[in-house]
Amino acid sequence: MKKEKLIELVGITKSFGTEQVLKDLDLYILDNEFITLLGPSGCGKTTTLRIIGGFVTPDTGKVIFEDKDITSLPPYKRQLNTVFQKYALFPHMDVFENIAFGLRIKNLPEEEIRKRVGEMLDMVGLSGFEERAVTSMSGGQQQRIAIARALVNKPRVLLLDEPLGALDLKMRQDMQYELKNIHKQAGITFIYVTHDQEEALTLSDTIAVMNQGVIQQIGTPEDIYNEPKNAFVADFIGDSNIIDGIMIRDRLVHIFGVNFPCVDTGFGENKPVDVVIRPEDVMLISPEKSDLKGVVTSLIFRGVHYEIDVMANGYEWLVHSTKAVPVGTVVGISVEPENIQIMHKPRSVDEEAASVDE
Repeated sequence: MKKEKLIELVGITKSFGTEQVLKDLDLYILDNEFITLLGPSGCGKTTTLRIIGGFVTPDTGKVIFEDKDITSLPPYKRQLNTVFQKYALFPHMDVFENIAFGLRIKNLPEEEIRKRVGEMLDMVGLSGFEERAVTSMSGGQQQRIAIARALVNKPRVLLLDEPLGALDLKMRQDMQYELKNIHKQAGITFIYVTHDQEEALTLSDTIAVMNQGVIQQIGTPEDIYNEPKNAFVADFIGDSNIIDGIMIRDRLVHIFGVNFPCVDTGFGENKPVDVVIRPEDVMLISPEKSDLKGVVTSLIFRGVHYEIDVMANGYEWLVHSTKAVPVGTVVGISVEPENIQIMHKPRSVDEEAASVDE
């Protein structure tokens, strides 16, 4: 079933002092979608989330919710709730009262409050913990209480601002699966902010990769990982070999003195390009079977694979392989054509200025 558009950001800009944080940002979010805003610190992802929530007003642009302009609407009048990295639970209240707080503000009948809090406790797997002090709960449990408190008011959208950042690695991984399950049960839109690529790939239906106030690419986790639009996305999402190349012609690229067949077209002839090859797509073969040869300089066991560095023609290739290759081994490098991603090189500052002058 096709999902309907729920939220739309149109031409959003925002500056704090002299620093422009968001630059003419356009984005739409679907009903019941789990979308992640992903990027490094300072890229504008949290500011985007806060604009959606009504905590920050954009300098220009509109926030549209179900075809209505809510740009000037205060947070408490929007059909959404927020879970922050610091859960802001009430330490003097037990689990039940923390979750029930918003319902009591609305003066709902006690029977309705108990019913809805009970439903939330079931959803987040904390039935039976109603009378426990929140200060006695683990970080993961406190996070689930914060989510239950946000969902009990039945918002259309849940905003999550790096909610797993305070947890240790194992608990963070466990909570990723919990969040996916909660999203499925709640049946509402989740908008999630993180700088953690693994989190984004694990949780999301859609990822918007941001840098310097601009969305660099938006798509499914598979699209973002397998078909990055530029070198920044390729480098930020997982490990990559990003190499200077020359596009000889359609379906043929020149790297380190060797021509590699590829599948890309439309880049012109003898044009400088960025070539992106994932470490798991690099095959180490017998040196006599390849025109590009190198020497293994490092071998590290990572549990599910070996991380291998290979120095070839002055470039250190990163390779992920299930087979160990001893340091000092001479190897050939091979890559299947469909695993070579060709990208336009970003224009220089001088080129940008020249295009403006024209």
